Amino acid sequence: MNRLFDRNDNLSIIIAGIFAIIIGLGVARFAFTSLIPSMLVNHLDITFAGILASLNFAGYLSGSLLSIFIKDINQKVFLFRIGVVLAISSTLALALNSNDTVWIIARILAGFAGAMTFVVGSAIVMTKLQMESKTKAMGIHFSGIGFSILTTDLINRYVLSSGGSWQDSWLVLSIFAFVLSLYSVYVLSFDKKVKQNVVKHGFDKSIFTFFVILLIMVYFTEGVGFVVQGTFLPDIINKLPGLEGFGNITWTIVGLAGIPSCIIWMRLAHKYGSVNIIIIALLIQTVGILIPTMTSNLYLNLLSGVFFGGTFVGLVALFMNLGGQLAKSNPVVLMGALTTSYGIGQVIAPLYSVYLIDKFGNYDYALYLTAFIVFGGVVLLLFAKKFETHKI
Repeated sequence: MNRLFDRNDNLSIIIAGIFAIIIGLGVARFAFTSLIPSMLVNHLDITFAGILASLNFAGYLSGSLLSIFIKDINQKVFLFRIGVVLAISSTLALALNSNDTVWIIARILAGFAGAMTFVVGSAIVMTKLQMESKTKAMGIHFSGIGFSILTTDLINRYVLSSGGSWQDSWLVLSIFAFVLSLYSVYVLSFDKKVKQNVVKHGFDKSIFTFFVILLIMVYFTEGVGFVVQGTFLPDIINKLPGLEGFGNITWTIVGLAGIPSCIIWMRLAHKYGSVNIIIIALLIQTVGILIPTMTSNLYLNLLSGVFFGGTFVGLVALFMNLGGQLAKSNPVVLMGALTTSYGIGQVIAPLYSVYLIDKFGNYDYALYLTAFIVFGGVVLLLFAKKFETHKI
C-alpha cells in the first residue's frame, strides 16, 4: 500500500499516468463518442456533433504542437496541471449548460486538455520512471487509452441504464475525473524543482528524406481513419437494421481491444519491422471501417470494433517509434511534422463525414471515403519501402 503513495515508485507512476489518460482522453474526448447516440435524441444534430468533434481535435492539435517546444520538465508539470483542470471544468460545462457557444469553447478546451494530460503527462511519466529500459513500462502506460474508453463508456452506460440523462453522465464523469486527478496530480510531480540542462536542437533538413515525407502523408491517412469511427461508431452501429442499442456494446469492445494492442503491435514491429506491421495494421483497420457498410450481422460488426480498437492505439505507437528511429538524436521537428499531419486528418475527417451523412442520409459514403483514404496510406507505404534501404 505504501508503494501506491510513493510518488517516486514505478508502480504509482504508471497508475497515475493511466489515470491521467483516463481524465484527458477518456473523459475529455472519448466519452463524447459514447454519449453521441443519447445527445442526438434531444440536443445535438449530426452536423453539430461533427463540428464539435473537429474542434476538439483542433484543440488537441494545438496542445500537441505546444508540448513539442516545452523542454523544461517543471513547465511540463505546470501545463499538465492546467490540462487536468481544463479537462474537468470543460466536462462540467457540458453537464450544466446547453448553449452552443459554451459547448464549442468547452470542446476546444477539452481537446487542449487532452494534449496536456496525454502528451505532456506521458513525458512526465517517462522522466519519472526509474528503470533501465522503459519501453515495456510505457507500453503499459499507453494501454491507458483502451482503459480510458472502457471506463468512461461503462460509467455512461450505468448512468443511462439507471434512468439518468446524458447531462447526468457528464456530471458523474466530471466528479470521477476530479477523484482520479487527486492521485494523478500528486504522483506526477516532483518533491522539489528539477534542475535540467535543456539541449536545443537546430533544424536538420536532412531528416526529411523522400521516405519520411511519404511516411508523414501516411500518418495523415491514419488520422482520418481514426476519427470517423472514433467519433461516430456507436451511432453507426445503432443505425444498422436490427442492431439498435448495440452501438455502446461495440464501443466497449473497442476499449477492451485497445488495452493490449500497443504492446502486441510493438512486439510484432520489433520482430518483423515497423513498416511491414504498420501496413498490416492499416489493412485491418480498412476492413473494420468497411464492415458496417457491407453487413448488419451483429458478430461481424462487433468484430469491426475489435479491428478499430486493436489498431488505432498501436498505430500511434508504431508511427511515433518509427519517427524516433528515423530522427535519432533530433526527434522534435519530425515528431512535430507527424503530429501535425495526423492532427490535420483528425480535424478534416468529421467535417467531410457530416457533409456526406447529410447528403446521403447514412454513414456508408463517409465510411467508403475513409476506407479509401486509409488504403491509400497502405499504397503510399508500399511505394515508400522502395526508398528505404535498411530494415525499419
